[in-house]
Amino acid sequence: MRAAVFHGPADIRVEDVPDPRIERPDDALVRITHACVCGSDLWIYRGAEAWYRPGMRIGHEWMGVVEAVGPEVRTVRPGDRVIAPFAFSDGTCGFCREGLHTSCPRGGYWAGAGDGGQAEAIRCPLADGTLVRVPDLVAGDEALLRAILPLSDVMSTGHHAAVSAGVRPGTTACVVGDGAVGLCGVLAARRLGAERVIVVGHHQERLALARRLGATDVVTARGDAAAAAVAELTGGGARSVLECVGAQPAMETAIAACRDGGTVGFVGWPHGVRIDAGAQLYGRNVGVRGGVCPARAYIPELMADVLAGRLDPSPVLDLVVPLEEVARGYAAMDAREAVKAMVVTG
Repeated sequence: MRAAVFHGPADIRVEDVPDPRIERPDDALVRITHACVCGSDLWIYRGAEAWYRPGMRIGHEWMGVVEAVGPEVRTVRPGDRVIAPFAFSDGTCGFCREGLHTSCPRGGYWAGAGDGGQAEAIRCPLADGTLVRVPDLVAGDEALLRAILPLSDVMSTGHHAAVSAGVRPGTTACVVGDGAVGLCGVLAARRLGAERVIVVGHHQERLALARRLGATDVVTARGDAAAAAVAELTGGGARSVLECVGAQPAMETAIAACRDGGTVGFVGWPHGVRIDAGAQLYGRNVGVRGGVCPARAYIPELMADVLAGRLDPSPVLDLVVPLEEVARGYAAMDAREAVKAMVVTG
């Protein structure tokens, strides 16, 4: 089969790799129909992840059709359309039962030394605990499929930021970052009832999209000036701040833009992020919560809203490329010419 393989900075190639096969009784084989390039994939693409070695697969956001299952799989069968979160998990351990599937001791993540999601097919371990069946009514409805695909990561991650930040009905939320996760954070904050959503970003086209998705205000300043602008808009800062970038300047802005007594929900994959709890948090009673998103816990409720027409994150997918041209998707996102690339294999 064909799959995207990392060969070094700015060098993603689609190559022939061995076909996946059932290896354990709880495995499923899935023919991938849709995948994505994630903003976190760009850290690898840029060579910022030293542990990522040439020859490793890449991609962790995918959806497809089950081709075969092991003898212990009970929840899906061949022919079912499924979506997977970006991490697999058994669904039965204490962490999974608490909704923290990314801490499952038997779980793990796609790509790296294992199968990646930017490919024609994938072996899914722990299929019963990982895969979420997509209702039959969606079959052939490309608009609905496109709206469901972001639930594998960015929409769930934006939701995790909003939940972690404590967004409540009638409150004001501030989203730091205008990438795909930040834009989904806007949707998530509105979905949870935020009356006002302020977005801090620097790309006019993305900020315009943020407004279409429900943002009420945009701030284009940086650093202290951005925090001061949020404070002026809110009379002292936002009670819920979503940090959706994963870089030191974004975290500093998020904490500074947070109202005393408020909470920062951080979900950006952190690179070099350091927090001085005494100087930045303690005296202001600002809390920081979040981390890697347990997408498997969120996909069912978010899918229900997509199917009911109450949620549509598909606008963040502004570039479509075939699998053989996935490198073009990486280059476009790296150059900020696309928010998020959708990869189709059919």
